[in-house]
Amino acid sequence: MASTVKQKVTVQAGGVVRVQSQELVPGSTADVIIIPNTPTLPSQKLAGVIGSATGGFASPTEVDAFIRRERDAWSA
Repeated sequence: MASTVKQKVTVQAGGVVRVQSQELVPGSTADVIIIPNTPTLPSQKLAGVIGSATGGFASPTEVDAFIRRERDAWSA
């Protein structure tokens, strides 16, 4: 079974990542997988997002008015 080396590293300028370990054999090949730890965005309350998307409604009154207009358009 192949051994693995896991290290936390800091990405250098230009996206350079350096891994150094005594377990690595000079001249050998290795597969490297980079899994960035992206910062999480602050959570938002659902109430602060409602109505903010394109085509969204800011209030139940706006939804009711839209539905009434649509129903009136269908019966015409």
